[in-house]
Amino acid sequence: MAEAVLNTSALLTFLRNEPGADKVAAVLTRACISAVNLAEAIGKMAEHGKPLDQVAYQIERLRIEVIPFDDAQAKIVASLWKAAQDAGVSFGDRACLALALQTSLPALFTEREWDLIAEREWVKCGLDVEIVKIR
Repeated sequence: MAEAVLNTSALLTFLRNEPGADKVAAVLTRACISAVNLAEAIGKMAEHGKPLDQVAYQIERLRIEVIPFDDAQAKIVASLWKAAQDAGVSFGDRACLALALQTSLPALFTEREWDLIAEREWVKCGLDVEIVKIR
């Protein structure tokens, strides 16, 4: 059973051994990730010159539970569009939030923009999601 939701940046932090990788490693075997965020992470690694098949294999070996993006998550993502746009929060970030909301798990993140999410009134009122900053 998963205990946390990884956003794209959290997985990339681990894969690139960046500051905060130790915090991701501590929950990695008990984490899940949206298929949207997984695709984004694989794409970012490939964008930076890593062979796609090697990156996919490396991530598969981590055995992170991948949760399909479904219609319920799509509705949550869509409902967050306006507030998220004002804060500069991406579609992938909203997919992570939707999964965290759906599973009642904390979401691990690194982006500065997520500081704004944590402070925004719509999160306090409309989303009961714990947002954990890893760096």
